[in-house]
Amino acid sequence: MQSILVTGGAGFIGSHLCDLLIDKKYKVICLDNLLTGSKNNIEHLLKNPNFQFIEADVVKPISRLADQQVDYIFHLASPASPIDYQNYPEETLLSNSVGTLNVLELAKNTGPRALITSTSEIYGDPREHPQKETYFGNVNTFGPRACYDESKRYAEAATYVYIQKYNLNARIVRIFNTYGPRMQKDDGRVVSNFINGSLSGETLTIDGDGSQTRSFCYVSDMVDGIFKAMFSDDTNGEIFNLGNPDEYTVKDLAHKIIDLTGSKSEIKYSGNFREDDPMRRQPDITKAKKILNWEPVVNLDEGLRKTIEYYKSL
Repeated sequence: MQSILVTGGAGFIGSHLCDLLIDKKYKVICLDNLLTGSKNNIEHLLKNPNFQFIEADVVKPISRLADQQVDYIFHLASPASPIDYQNYPEETLLSNSVGTLNVLELAKNTGPRALITSTSEIYGDPREHPQKETYFGNVNTFGPRACYDESKRYAEAATYVYIQKYNLNARIVRIFNTYGPRMQKDDGRVVSNFINGSLSGETLTIDGDGSQTRSFCYVSDMVDGIFKAMFSDDTNGEIFNLGNPDEYTVKDLAHKIIDLTGSKSEIKYSGNFREDDPMRRQPDITKAKKILNWEPVVNLDEGLRKTIEYYKSL
């Protein structure tokens, strides 16, 4: 049985990836320091003989795995929501820089294939729309989001160096907005904010005038794309956008969630956009379709209904 290390495996996306890998009959080693992840997300896996949880920080050398067989590494460890990486800016910088170097060193020294997760945030407030993998981005290196954006850009650069210098078998995925069960209620993302606000009948506050756009990918689609990026042919040394290309304004999303929850919540506009918040965000997934044979299959209404039911159950 092949063995897979998932850093950040107790997080929102990481825990769903662990589920998929266990279902596909791999042995999974989940490494997480539980800074923003939760043991509740993997509670159902802890008694599975093919699942091992290690509470540890990827920023520290992963020496305890040096003697274990690891065939593949998925590196997802990092705070990922704006609230989390603004509450933990130093930890975010380190997990994506030192942590990524530790993962790359482990892959170099012991031979597993690696996948490094990056983010659509490396495109900043894009001047190209939709965003292709070839777009260099429009980013602020000295602002409130820079700890996340720039450390992910560093992670990409480090991966390139290890591929070129050590012939490492590695690939990068740039994750666009993802939602679904196991998102923290208070993580500050619009889907969780709007659903929980609507369920409570609270007024939903929208930044600016609500004209900013996002593309929302349901978590099962996202982990399927991550899996295919690792195991498909011709992915070594490649970068893939993963996300749902259907684009919605934040205002339209709020109205949709109010309708789906049957809420009487009202909407209030702040009139101001957050500093460095991108105005448009939509992935071009042509490359993922061609090489990975992947595209999302869960539409927004279906995904939102599942997410609403999850929050109702808490």
